[in-house]
Parts: sequence; structure tokens; C-alpha cells
Amino acid sequence: MESNNTLQIGTASGTLLSVMPNIVSEDILKTIILAVIGAIISFIISLLLKGLTKFKKKH
Repeated sequence: MESNNTLQIGTASGTLLSVMPNIVSEDILKTIILAVIGAIISFIISLLLKGLTKFKKKH
């Protein structure tokens, strides 16, 4: 049985085009900023925990 790619592409592009007007550029920028802040904090916490475990193993 052949798959109908035209139907799948049409459905996906129609969904995307119907969602696009509802996405505000300010929301995208806010999401990017929060993702960067979250990644930085996660990295710092993982470094602190790694240092703490090394410190506890020595003592």
C-alpha cells in the first residue's frame, strides 16, 4: 500500500500556517532567553555538584 505524502504534507503545512498567526515574536524571544538562562543555571549547578562530590570523596 502506497503512502499518500501529499495528504500528510498538506495537513502538516495547514496546521503550521494556522498556528503561525497566534505565535507572537515577543513570546519566541522570551522563550529563547529563558532557555538560555535555564541552560546556564543547569551547567553551573552540575559543576557545583561535581565539585561537591569530589570534595566529599577526599574527606
